Amino acid sequence: MVVLLKIIQVILALSLLVVFHEFGHYSFAKLFKTRVEKFYLFFNPKISLIKFKRFGGKWHCKVFSSNEDETWDAHPENTEYGIGWLPFGGYCKIAGMIDESMDVEAMKLPPQPYEFRTKKAWQRFFIMFGGVLFNFILAIILYAAIFRTWGEEYLRTEDAVYGIAVNDLSYEIGFRDGDRILAFDGVPTENFSNLQVDLVRSQAREATVLRDGDTLTLSIDPVYIPAMLGTGGMFDLAFPFVVKELQEGSPNIGSGLEAGDELVAVDGQGMFIVQQIQRELAQHKGGSILASVKRPGELVEIPLQVDTAGHIGVMLDTDLDKWFNVTRKEYTMLSALPAGAARTWNTIKGYVQELGLIFSPKTQAYKSVGSFIAIGRVFPDTWDWYRFWSLCALLSIMLGVMNLLPIPALDGGHILFLLFEMITGRRPSDKFMEIAQWIGMILLLLLMVLAFGNDIRSLF
Repeated sequence: MVVLLKIIQVILALSLLVVFHEFGHYSFAKLFKTRVEKFYLFFNPKISLIKFKRFGGKWHCKVFSSNEDETWDAHPENTEYGIGWLPFGGYCKIAGMIDESMDVEAMKLPPQPYEFRTKKAWQRFFIMFGGVLFNFILAIILYAAIFRTWGEEYLRTEDAVYGIAVNDLSYEIGFRDGDRILAFDGVPTENFSNLQVDLVRSQAREATVLRDGDTLTLSIDPVYIPAMLGTGGMFDLAFPFVVKELQEGSPNIGSGLEAGDELVAVDGQGMFIVQQIQRELAQHKGGSILASVKRPGELVEIPLQVDTAGHIGVMLDTDLDKWFNVTRKEYTMLSALPAGAARTWNTIKGYVQELGLIFSPKTQAYKSVGSFIAIGRVFPDTWDWYRFWSLCALLSIMLGVMNLLPIPALDGGHILFLLFEMITGRRPSDKFMEIAQWIGMILLLLLMVLAFGNDIRSLF
């Protein structure tokens, strides 16, 4: 059931993004009176699940029909809309253009005024850029709607008063429990949950931290970047170990431990941060400890049993509002739109930095490139509209930025050739564009092989 729910979420999200992207091409093509032959969600080799077309003064519809249809083909001036059976992406077929359909025979016919190839270079530029533009517009709309509906909530790094809790990797690099991270390469960090992302994206060489009242500068060896990409939880949020309640079947029922108790030491060794105490308990699996517990006005010593999993059988108080000043923002319709635009712009910049990591062999970030399987993993196991729309906005930006890559067969490749034409006044030949399209499709196929290979390898 969980797998099915994830598949549904992936298909719905990608369908929305693809339709919006292709509608961007469609809109500018129509604006410049360019014929759009087909507009499809999903691909339709040989047959279409459903298709619509207007001719003879009325709309016509066919279900599970062949793509070869003399009656429909007799009206090429009208766009055919449909849904294909192969659920990967979609397309907008524009007359007079070499695209993934590789319809080179049509390019051998005399150019027509309604074709893409006869339009001015700046018009062709906007037709090609329209898909990316609409993806970014969709992200702005979605983020604005999210801010308006749910507001914004996050913990500022400066408000993480107990600092960070480190894992083995961050400890090896030089960070310590309780460090308060101030900046990476002199750039302040605002959102605590983005600390690791900010570090990796910037490939920072230095971190400024506050430790025991002193400001220190830690040097970060770039050799750790591959490990940072593959290891989560470098900077966990440190907070006090306070008992909310004892779990049913806890080995410490009747020990005297009570709700609200705060552990401040284990076997006489001072510690109060959850992660520190959890690591210490793991050293006493199946044994016992003497816990120093702080209560209002007193400090008591309580012997506690540790089970074989390294737990003492309590639920922790994880209400962040008790320990931190959590930043919350509410938005009106007017304030949500610029906030959505700002979030979109910052996300675009961040994703461009991540692409830079992928194309840098020394980071080994190419090993993290994923396909639909990886996308499915990020969607939640239960339906959550906030997560769903947030992921849709992020994926829309990713789709837009990826399409800007200067690879033939992607929008970015066409845009690159158009910019060359606009600057030099020289237009690449149709034969050159055909060859470039084939090269681009091969590169995309290799990228897909890499992505699926990474996903399959991660399953084992």
